[in-house]
Amino acid sequence: MGPKSARVYRTIREWIAAGKYPAGAKLPSERALSDELEIGRTQLRQVLAKLVAERVIEVHGRSSYRVPSQVASVNSPGELEPWQIHGERTVYDNRWVKLALVDVEPPGVERFEHHVVRLHHVAITAVLDDQDRVLMLWRYRFVPDAWGWELPGGIVDEGEDAATTALREFEEETGWRPDSLQHVVTYQPMVGMVDSPHEIYVGRGATHIGEPTDIEEAGHVAWVPLADIPALMARGELMGSGTLVALLHLLATRGKGASTAPA
Repeated sequence: MGPKSARVYRTIREWIAAGKYPAGAKLPSERALSDELEIGRTQLRQVLAKLVAERVIEVHGRSSYRVPSQVASVNSPGELEPWQIHGERTVYDNRWVKLALVDVEPPGVERFEHHVVRLHHVAITAVLDDQDRVLMLWRYRFVPDAWGWELPGGIVDEGEDAATTALREFEEETGWRPDSLQHVVTYQPMVGMVDSPHEIYVGRGATHIGEPTDIEEAGHVAWVPLADIPALMARGELMGSGTLVALLHLLATRGKGASTAPA
């Protein structure tokens, strides 16, 4: 892909990631895209074909393109009666972890104090290359006393956007810069007792910019085939819930008409 095609490829991805064309939206015609992006129709069609192959967009008819729709068939049952929260007292607090006792009252149950651990806000990133390989780190974690594969990620600094964290941590820990990122989900890894929002980002394509700069966090960096993930999971070599959530998303959306990159 030449420089002009690469620019157009990135631009269309950025449009979709930014919500200019949300899920289910129709893209402008080839003629309109060709004029707006200042690219020939032949080159544009090559870019669009690549985006279709990566399931970033779908083709309808001969030359009509849309962003894939992601519609759930299950409806939420609506709000039920929530727990009542009467107060909270701190048991332990430092820059890394806070332990609190929360005075709660579930519906129909007597009030009691519930332990809650409050940790940091975290962003984690999975990036695929054009060979369906995901960039990962082979690292040692002393808490489980184990080696395993992880995705790059880290703590969202106060006042920082999670997407900025995802990009920064990816670069610092791997020495690669993602072409673009898409937010997939925000989840809590242990929702009953631990408060630690995890933001998952995915993307496709990255540029090597040098060696990792975060020596403490960096490990052995490698492009791991996505097809190997189930075997690595069975061997217990995937560490951390964020890594599992991101990789399972990539596996679940691969080949099913949903995008595994910005969409």
